[in-house]
Amino acid sequence: MDAGYLRIGEFSQRVGVSPERLRAWEKRYGLLSPDRSTGGFRLYSDADVARVERMLAQLQRGASAAEAARLAWEPPVAAEPRAAEPVRLDDEVARLRDRLEAFDDAGAHAVLDELLATFALETVMRDVILPYLVELGERWRSGEVSVGQEHFASNLLRARLLSLAQGWGQGAGPRVVLAAPPGEQHDLGLIVCGLVLSRQGLRVVFLGADSPIDTLITTVRTVRPALVLLSTVSPAALDAVRDALRELSAQVPLYLGAGGASRQLADDLGATHVDGDPVSVAIKLAHSEAVANA
Repeated sequence: MDAGYLRIGEFSQRVGVSPERLRAWEKRYGLLSPDRSTGGFRLYSDADVARVERMLAQLQRGASAAEAARLAWEPPVAAEPRAAEPVRLDDEVARLRDRLEAFDDAGAHAVLDELLATFALETVMRDVILPYLVELGERWRSGEVSVGQEHFASNLLRARLLSLAQGWGQGAGPRVVLAAPPGEQHDLGLIVCGLVLSRQGLRVVFLGADSPIDTLITTVRTVRPALVLLSTVSPAALDAVRDALRELSAQVPLYLGAGGASRQLADDLGATHVDGDPVSVAIKLAHSEAVANA
């Protein structure tokens, strides 16, 4: 073997990334620049190792896959010390809560504008919007907020997130279909997941809440996605369409998420259970074998 170069198996072990994902990054983003051995094998250099490591670091910081690959080609620079204390995101949750629960449309959007200008979208969703939505649900159940306050806050956040979703079906990456099963009205977490998947380079086909199972099956046959994610807070919503989902999972990788899904149900349907918050779920899906092999 040529001195100083690695074949794909050794390269994969060294950087901790599967060969399938490395090939996908090379094909989609031009991340790697391998030479060829006299026998025609791809050979990867220390420079390729360094680019993969820089890409992984950018992904950890919340960059999309395309952005992480672009930054990985830039030479590393020394980080400059911050002059000011970082914003406490717990305080930002409280700021957003105060504006939303006062029915202050302009004030809530101003808080979101400031956050999105300061932090990565993934950070704003994971550390501000999602914690607030969990808190909102708990306070609504305890009677601390009214139905009107809950509806106002949820609808404003849903509309704002969807405004960020424009163009999330464009690009060259694999398609993914996101839906909530029949009877499931909650889709905010699904929207968050779609935004992160889009920033990871995937094309999102969003069916949203209360998607008829026939519509889902027809969509899958039409767009041939790399995977389907079904999200629900109600186990009954999945139980009602068990047979159809079992057939669907034989056609396409099917993932079940949110509180209504379980590993046992996923196993029974031939699907895969994904747990965690919507941002974490999206990152898992973006780096899944289903996407790498698409």
